[in-house]
Amino acid sequence: MNNYKMQLTQEEKDILDGKQGEAMQKVLKSIVLFGEAFGAKRLVPIDGPIHVVTSFGMTGFDAVFNMMDELIGAGLKTKEPFTVDPRPVDFENIETTEASKKVSLDLYQHQEQYEEQLQKLGLKDKDAFSCAAYMKEVGNVPERGQVLSWAESSAVVFANSVIGAKSNRNSGIIELLCGILGKTPEFGFLTEEGRKAKWLVEVKTSKTPNPMLLGSAIGMKVVEDTPYITGLDKLLGNELNNTMKDFLKDMGAATASNGAVGLYHIENVTPEAVDQGRDLLVEGYQTYVIDDEELNKVMASYPVLWDDMSAEPAFCFIGCPHLSLNQIYTWNDNIDLTLKKAGKEKVSIRTILSAAPDVISKFKEDEKAYETLINNGVSLSFTCPVMYMNNPENSKNPIITNSNKMRTYSTARFFLDQEVLNIIVNGKNY
Repeated sequence: MNNYKMQLTQEEKDILDGKQGEAMQKVLKSIVLFGEAFGAKRLVPIDGPIHVVTSFGMTGFDAVFNMMDELIGAGLKTKEPFTVDPRPVDFENIETTEASKKVSLDLYQHQEQYEEQLQKLGLKDKDAFSCAAYMKEVGNVPERGQVLSWAESSAVVFANSVIGAKSNRNSGIIELLCGILGKTPEFGFLTEEGRKAKWLVEVKTSKTPNPMLLGSAIGMKVVEDTPYITGLDKLLGNELNNTMKDFLKDMGAATASNGAVGLYHIENVTPEAVDQGRDLLVEGYQTYVIDDEELNKVMASYPVLWDDMSAEPAFCFIGCPHLSLNQIYTWNDNIDLTLKKAGKEKVSIRTILSAAPDVISKFKEDEKAYETLINNGVSLSFTCPVMYMNNPENSKNPIITNSNKMRTYSTARFFLDQEVLNIIVNGKNY
């Protein structure tokens, strides 16, 4: 048997000796090497389903597809049914040119094959595709203290921070292998010390800040460190209701994409901050004050990557990460009200609200609300807006969004929510 620094159980040693087959041997070897790279001393059991970040059957991923076939051929699957990030294309709900469709079909030509592989390895169901799998409609809802093995950055930071579960920002495919083994390396956010905060972030804005802009400021400042955030309870209250969870979902996604935050604590709000307060701060922590001026500076620093700065937007994407049911209702109501105030019947800019398939299905049960949304010219889509923009034909278009995550990973132009409302109703006004 090879020598490893990690403390292994007899069962784990037997697996590495090939006693459960070559495929399982490779699974554990990969996990052990990954863990040792981060200083993990042992493996610990996973308490809940994994969430897989790799959702796309992209050209050039042959090594992944071959590995999946080997795992399936060995009769392996995850201990519990899992969820996966959003599908990369949605021709039915997003208007697509023939040129764009051709590129997408070529770019994701293995999508059907890959989804079949995912199903054989334990995918929860055919609609279990969302970056926000922790929503009750999707069903991969962790509990506080549970050890997870997730990789999607916006899901990891929500599970760690808002729920109080424990997951590292794992590499794609590693989370799948951990799900098959039922164990994950113990390091980082799985340890008490690894959940301490190195930054005190004091929010001192005159009003409730935009969550995506606030998250961007925090992420760019603290990078991968954990912040302890004060002041938000005074602006938003301290109840973890749907409105608060939506705010923290979007804020967290921006901290994770504009930086690499995997955990934050909100004073008097998130579970560990309620229990431990400022004892979560390490000795010698740094302080960052966010006021109106700081947010204005951050907003002004964003580059605009459009070829024509004054172009009329082709699309507006709202929902990166995926919207909650509460957010769909809020956007539907706000768009309808703004249209009526403007004396208009439909939005001027093609607008797509992105959400999990199960969340969309739930919203559609409300026939009156769904009819309002469709009559106003708005579409619902299950796709990932960033994956949509990975198509070079699509990225040529001037796209606007309220998502700082989408802005970071694409050529989309970021606007605050109220600005987005004004643009989609009245057309270009910048």
